[in-house]
Amino acid sequence: MARSTLGRTLIIANPAARSGKGADAAAFSERFLGSYTAATDGYKLTLTRASGEAEHLARNATSHGFDTVVALGGDGIVHEVVNGLMALPARERPQLAVVPVGSGNDYGRTLGMALNDAETALAQLVRGHAHELEVGRVNGVHFMETLSFGLDAAIALDTTDRRAADTSQEGETLYVTSAMKLIPRARRGWPASVSFDGGEPQRLKTLIFAIQVGPTYGGGFRICPDANPGDGLLDTCFNVKRPLLPHLAVLFGMARTGRHVNSKLIEVKQVRRIRLDFDDLPPAQVDGEELAGGPRYDVEVVLRALRVIVPTESGHGRA
Repeated sequence: MARSTLGRTLIIANPAARSGKGADAAAFSERFLGSYTAATDGYKLTLTRASGEAEHLARNATSHGFDTVVALGGDGIVHEVVNGLMALPARERPQLAVVPVGSGNDYGRTLGMALNDAETALAQLVRGHAHELEVGRVNGVHFMETLSFGLDAAIALDTTDRRAADTSQEGETLYVTSAMKLIPRARRGWPASVSFDGGEPQRLKTLIFAIQVGPTYGGGFRICPDANPGDGLLDTCFNVKRPLLPHLAVLFGMARTGRHVNSKLIEVKQVRRIRLDFDDLPPAQVDGEELAGGPRYDVEVVLRALRVIVPTESGHGRA
């Protein structure tokens, strides 16, 4: 086996991911890397025990001599690792790699990684190549995949709460059932003033406002189907008119395959900076986690933020 691009590697694993399957994937990863000495220049596996620990570990990866940090688990642990790496000076940041073992796995899907299959994902990493990819930033918090406000954020946060309550549902099914519960509650929306790339603010009666680095959220819903983490832009999707509730349910269904962007009720933009001023605090989520703060949100793309290992066959990461 040719020597990989991983170098000295730190694996940060969430053993509770996907109802405990993260622990099995972590154990397999240790056996895999222990069996193939050419895969790394040495490795360490650390299991997280509490929220926020992955960010701390990633932030200290350089001081311990690691070249690559592997986030093993769902999008939540990837989000923490990304924020830990982004706290480091650019020249000191280790590479990022992902072994997606979670409910949504939207960032892993964006990168073209095998989902919930540690053996295949590790083989992809060993043979993969690093690309410089962007991340988003909102009020100082970084996100690698998704940021949203309004109904879609409320749905995403509901799925997080239900996973914490140990629901048996996961992925798209979990997202759909949360949506069916919350869509009937959407009435007034969350009015806001929005400015794109420093332009004049425009008023929106916001029900949905999503900002994406990659194309999907909610376990594969193609909310911004053309989003690419290597193009230097953030993709946004928002309603320009307030749909009736039956139409909203139809749009939600169409978002599974990205067909909602053809609706006259929806607008999609590619931008580098966004300022949102909401009249009231909206539901807000970043990579599936609740986003505190507001009602003003300043959003921007951070170009060439991280070197991320992607499969050789993946089309993502090409600027």
